[in-house]
Amino acid sequence: MFSYYLDLALRSLRRNKALTALMVVAIALGIGASMTMLTVLHVLSGDPLPGKSQTLFYPQLDPRDKADYEAGAEPPRQVTWIDGMNLLRARRADRQALMTGGAVPIQPAQSSVDPFFSDARYTTADFFPMFDTPFRYGRGWSEADDDARSRVVVITSELNDKLFGGRDSTGQILRMKDTAFRIIGVLGDWRPNPHFYDLNMGDYSGLESVFLPLSASRDLHLPLNGSRSCWGDGGSDEAHFETASCVWLQFWVQINEPAKVADYRNFLVRYSQEQQALGRFQRSPNVRLSGLMQWLDVNKVVPSDVRLQTWLALGFLLVCLVNTVGLMLAKFLRRSGELGVRRALGASRQAVFGQLLVESAVIGLAGGVFGLLLAFVGLWLVRRQPSDYAALAHMDLTMLGATFAAAIAASLCAGLLPAWRACQITPALQLKSQ
Repeated sequence: MFSYYLDLALRSLRRNKALTALMVVAIALGIGASMTMLTVLHVLSGDPLPGKSQTLFYPQLDPRDKADYEAGAEPPRQVTWIDGMNLLRARRADRQALMTGGAVPIQPAQSSVDPFFSDARYTTADFFPMFDTPFRYGRGWSEADDDARSRVVVITSELNDKLFGGRDSTGQILRMKDTAFRIIGVLGDWRPNPHFYDLNMGDYSGLESVFLPLSASRDLHLPLNGSRSCWGDGGSDEAHFETASCVWLQFWVQINEPAKVADYRNFLVRYSQEQQALGRFQRSPNVRLSGLMQWLDVNKVVPSDVRLQTWLALGFLLVCLVNTVGLMLAKFLRRSGELGVRRALGASRQAVFGQLLVESAVIGLAGGVFGLLLAFVGLWLVRRQPSDYAALAHMDLTMLGATFAAAIAASLCAGLLPAWRACQITPALQLKSQ
């Protein structure tokens, strides 16, 4: 029966090509605009570490003085050196990593490559297993390397290609700020989006090219490249940030068992109470322990303009559907005589209704094909924008399937009223008028 309805639909659509084209274009424009923005929203609001994000948490403490105190206000989004090291050494989570961003001067051994600055990540050993970073060559460093303040480094594949032609560079020397670092690992294909572990560097910024122990970076006073907030006698002298009243480090923990999450939150409260008793913390304990996805929501990493444009695109789709309803209503009512004859020959209202919905679905499928092409053009235009997230605007298989599903669903919804209205016509009146 479906093949019969499909044949009738194709015949009907060919009889009035201009009206068919108008309906297809209306569906295509609405689907193209809405799927462009929905794809961008889907990419930007996705899980950066699927399967792992539910075990990652971002602790927050409030070590500030009483100035501008407001009870219950959100604590700082970073930690001091003292608190970061205390939490790191407490080892109350399955894994923990303390980190900040920087920029290092690289002095290539090859005379053909000029010295240049590269973004860096100063962190601790658990960074790599905690965030499931893939390695092309070698490995990350160990806790012993952190404790020994070792001059070791992990680089990205892009930097490895630039300096070593893509070959295995583990064991080679990379000079940074007149200091020799031994390369122990080269990362594979890894670019989490958003840049969740340090949103201060940009929500959708690219991956740093160099990773080295935080302890070694402080020994060498390597340049910092991130936000900091100081109070009281805290200053801007980066060389003394270990003792300054400044928050400037990010701290992440991995807690594998949900039952331990509450225990870790209680540990943060007890730690704050201890520091208050010691006179370091002046405010009442004020802690947060946000999961990775919750942390992204807190920081509103999806740009507000993207959300607004998505709603506008959906509104445009609604306008297109209203126009399509009018066109379908005109088309179906013009076929009242044909439909009346079918009813008089024994076809039920349900059968006629199904026939018209199949015709609507065909229109939706055609609109989906052209709408997909328009969506690809729209995403290409988005990638031309100067935004830091523009390069991420690519359609995956999920959104590809959603485009056709949305087009067919939209056309079926648009066809419900016209089909129902056409089925209400009395066959006898139509036969009499023939």
